[in-house]
Formats: sequence, structure tokens, C-alpha cells
Amino acid sequence: MNPRKLLAFFFFFFFRRFSSASAENLSFDFPSFNFRNLTFLGSSHIRNGVVGLTRDLPVPTSSAGSVLYNSPVRFFDPDSNTTASFSTRFTFSFSNLNPSSSGDGMSFFLSPNNQTLGSSGAYLGLLNSSLPTLNHFIAVEFDTRQDTHFSDPNDNHVGLDIDTLISIKTADPIDQDVDLKSGTAITAWIDYKNDQETLKVYLSYSGFKPETPVLNVGIDLSGYLKEVMYVGFSASTEGSTELHEIENWSFRTSGFVPKRPTLHPHNVSDTYVIVSPRLPAPEKGHKRRLGLGLGIAGPAFFCVALVVFGYVSVRKWREVRRVKSFKAEVVAGPRQFSYRELRAATGGFHGSRIIGHGAFGTVYKAFFVASGTIAAVKRSRHSHEGKTEFLAELSIIACLRHKNLVHLQGWCVEKGELLLVYDFMPNGSLERVLYQESEEGNLLDWPHRQNVAIGLASVLTYMHQECEQQVIHRDIKTGNVLLDGNFNAKLGDFGLAKLMDHDKSPVSTLTAGTMGYLAPEYLQYGKATEKTDAFSYGVVILELACGRRPIERIPDCHKMVNLVDWVWGLHSEGRIIDAADQRLAGEFDVEEMRKLLLVGLSCANPDSSKRPTMRRVLQILSNEAEPPAVPRVKPSLSFSCGVSLSVDDIVSDCDGSLTSSMCEIVVN
Repeated sequence: MNPRKLLAFFFFFFFRRFSSASAENLSFDFPSFNFRNLTFLGSSHIRNGVVGLTRDLPVPTSSAGSVLYNSPVRFFDPDSNTTASFSTRFTFSFSNLNPSSSGDGMSFFLSPNNQTLGSSGAYLGLLNSSLPTLNHFIAVEFDTRQDTHFSDPNDNHVGLDIDTLISIKTADPIDQDVDLKSGTAITAWIDYKNDQETLKVYLSYSGFKPETPVLNVGIDLSGYLKEVMYVGFSASTEGSTELHEIENWSFRTSGFVPKRPTLHPHNVSDTYVIVSPRLPAPEKGHKRRLGLGLGIAGPAFFCVALVVFGYVSVRKWREVRRVKSFKAEVVAGPRQFSYRELRAATGGFHGSRIIGHGAFGTVYKAFFVASGTIAAVKRSRHSHEGKTEFLAELSIIACLRHKNLVHLQGWCVEKGELLLVYDFMPNGSLERVLYQESEEGNLLDWPHRQNVAIGLASVLTYMHQECEQQVIHRDIKTGNVLLDGNFNAKLGDFGLAKLMDHDKSPVSTLTAGTMGYLAPEYLQYGKATEKTDAFSYGVVILELACGRRPIERIPDCHKMVNLVDWVWGLHSEGRIIDAADQRLAGEFDVEEMRKLLLVGLSCANPDSSKRPTMRRVLQILSNEAEPPAVPRVKPSLSFSCGVSLSVDDIVSDCDGSLTSSMCEIVVN
């Protein structure tokens, strides 16, 4: 074969081999759940390996939640014009302490985007009540409330929905002795056969698939199945206490046939006939030498080209591997922004765009012209020193979903910089609103203060007790509590947060945090626990109630006043209400203020064993439990080593600027 044709053949083969891509069937199986490979929206959460889509909230509170598989699933292959079939199996249960308030139900859905979260109530977390045409989906609903608005036949039915909750067809599982509201675990199978144009739903209390489906719909979904879609579950409640939980889940697609690379005969000939021309001897010798030269040079050139191609491929593979390794560290989910995009949105990180500073670095206000949205961009001070905090914040908050957490939009690692992109909070931090803006006349009123206290208790309950791995924040303070447009609390700045298993002992580390918010035992031993977070929360609550900073210098005096000691002193004199923020001018409920102050003191108790859990705090503030009993005299602070300290002793060597600065303290 001519070397030139040989080289062309090899290049053609390799490029055809690497450039040809075909759709592949996908399958995954979750015998139990963790945060990896899943996206949680709204009220959804994980507890003991079980996904909860809604929460046990007091009546008449409503909730909605969604959980989706992180990666998009291919349902259509444009090259072969093939639509996939799919099947899924999952075990779920609906439980309710008050059956009379049951509703609304759950759905398994396919959606073109991974942010599908609708409204609570009859909308099953699928549709937005104000924009009903916004979300597109294919869903199988398991409905436990009859909503005439959506033509529901009863309060116990299964239905197929496409872009609307008015079902194409419904069926009553009670015909097969399956009650969705029984509280018993139910296993569901959903099978769609594209070649047969049928979708079938099976239900059973056992793990054995019944022979007869509950719902059998003749339908061609090829017109609705996009090239790639996301799969997941959603659920909602409306003034009810129904819990929707999923214990396991498996999913697979089928019907895609892998392509085989084809060669086109007209490009490369399969047979060659070598004809020896009758030429004079000198000419023949010249041609022979030329042929020999080409025979050597051709393969040599091919080898060089192959080496270059291999070198470039290896370098690219290593780069992809490095990026994938980094992405694995931070957990897939949030969007990866480009540095150019963030630089343009922040005006080149201009000083006029700075809206705050934190432990991680500087925060900028970003305007994204293309989408017309505003965000907050956190930029690391030091690319190397900040990487630990960067990875900590990103890997932790990317896994968390709670209405009182700052939403992480994305991240960027380019130009030696580490950047995080968050939702912009129009009202800034609680610290600024409580102190700086109040000086300008924008006072935070009492209902908003109560709402902040409850919201912060709710998110800490979630972090401490409802996540698969307990999250200890370690730097709870008014500067890290942000306020949205409605003054709802959003906890942020996870640069110092730690993940711990619920059954593991706390790990001793170098003490880090902000003076005035650090628990005494944390200063002594450097062990971060949920109790140290509770102490910091107590200080924030006292700030909310009193309008004072944790440590303040008395005017015209060098003496420092500790907020916890000051409030406890008034409590010991029986006049704790005098600690209320004077700027409120008495415009608050006295008993609610007393309760808030007592909760703050209880959480800030020097004895960590006497501090309530955040779940208990949430119950107290939600009027589901009695206020805590707080001793009149503040307990003394003592350690096993025999050292007796007071909070004044701890901060006596620190100046007044410590309330807003980071401290690292080692106590021997």
C-alpha cells in the first residue's frame, strides 16, 4: 500500500473512531441515599439514608421539595433517531400523625431542567402557582388529596401528567388493596416501552412486582422526551403534616444500540495491484530508491504524527482528570462560572462593587447583563491559603438545601483565583441592619427579629440533626446571617464549617471563630460541637433582643461589658425585660421578648451540658414547648484542670475590635 494512503487510512480510522459518539443506555441504583449524585431543592432532605421530600411542620404550615439525579439522562439519540424506553423502581411511604390533615402527595417526574421546584399544596412541588406554564415535565403522580381544580377523581389515585396536573389518565390503587395513606412502605414500578407505546405503573406492599399494573396508559412519549432530561421526585403539603419519604431508587434506560464505526470503501481502496513498469535500468533504479525512501519516510512521519497526537491527548486527559478530581472534591451540582464572566459582572472586581469582607475574602456585587440577574461573588484573599476554606465551603453548602441557607449558584477556579457565586441578599447582613442601618433610621422591627430567630434555629436544627453528616458551622455571628428582600434569615459563610458523623466524637482543632461568640469550652479545648454552635446562636439571639454587640466598651471608660453577663445580671435582679432594645420603644410582645431573652441565656450557658439542642430551641420559639428554666445566678465556668475562668477573663486581653475579627487561640 502507498505510504501516503496508509497514513490517510490510519488517520481516517482514528478520527472516525474517536469522533463517533453514540447514545448509551444508563442505569443507577440507590439502595439507600447520601448527598452524592443528588440535588435537593426546597424542603427535601436526608435522614438516616432516607430521602424526605417534605417536613414535619406545625399545622397550617405548607412545604414543597424536590430531589433529582445530578446528571442529565439521555432519552433521545438524534443520530439514530431513537427514543429510549425506561423503567424505574422505588420504595416510598406517606405517614401522618393526623390522618385528617393528609395531603397532598408525591410524583416521579422527568424534566428538561434540574431546578424543578413548584409550589406547595395541590401543585405537588411540580407547578408554580403564579406561573403554571413555567415548568415542563412528564410525571406519574401519587395523589392523596382530591383537588377539583385539577379534576382529581378522589383522594387516593395514581395518574400520568404531562406539563399539567390534569392527568391524562388516573387509576385508584385501592382496587388492588393499596392505600397510599396507609403509612406502610409501598414499592412502585414504572415501565415505559417506546416500541409498544405504553406506560405501566405497578404498586405493591411487598418487593415482588405484581402481574397486573395499577395504571396502564397507551401513549407515545417520543414527542415529549427531549434529548437529555433530569429524573427525580417532588412532593408537597398544604396546611398538613403528611411526610413523603423515599427509601430506595433504581432507574435504567434501554433501547439505544451502540454504533459501530463504519469505513467508506470509496475513501480508501481495499485492493491494490502493483504493476512493474518496463523502464530503462537507470530509471528503474531511481524509482526503486524513491520508493524505498517513501517507504521509510511515510511510516516515520506517521509515527511522529502518532506521537504528537498521543502527547496532546495525554496532556488533555491529564487536564480533564485534574478538573474532574477537583470537581469530585467539591461535589457536583453548582454551575462552574468562567473567570471572564465573573470579572465582567463585577466591573473588574472594582472597589465600588465591594459589599463586604469575611474570613474567606472580599465579597463583590455582580451584575450579569445577559440574564439580568444580580449575585454576590466571594473572592479569596490567597489562592493557596484559601483553598482549604474554599473547598470546605463549596463541598458543604453544595450538599445542603434549606430555605434559611444562602443559595450557592456556582464557583470558579481560574487565574489562580478561588471564587464562589451566591444569591444576592438585598438587605445585607444582620449585623449591618441591626447596628449600622439602625443609626440611619432603618430599625429592624420586632416581628422581623422573631422571624430571624426562628429561621436561624430552623437551619441549625437541619445542619445538626437532619443531615446525613452533622455540619458544625463554627462561626455563627450576626455578620454571617444575611437577610433577603423580606428580611428572612439566610445563614452563610461556611469557610470554617466541619462535617462530622453523628455518632463520632468531636475532633480537637485549632480554635477559630469570632471573639464574643466562642463557647468557653471551645476556647479551652478547641473541640467544635453542636453545643458550641448553640452558644454562638444564644449570643446572636441576645443581640437581636437587646440591640447590643457581644462585647462593648463603656463610653469614657476602658472597661469592656459582656452582653451575656449583662443580661444575666438583669435576670438575677428579676428585671430581664429591661434588657430589651430601647430603640423598639416598647413595640413588642413582653412575654415573647422574655422568652427570647431566656432562650438566649439558656443557649449561652457556660455549662455546655445545660444548653438545649437547636431542635428544642425551635420548638420553644414555635410555641410547641415551654420556655427553658434559667438559673437566676449565672453558673461559674470551670474545667477539669482546675482553671476557673469568666468570659471577662477570656476577653480581657483583647481590644474592642475583636467582635469583627478572626482570632486563633491556643489555651495550654
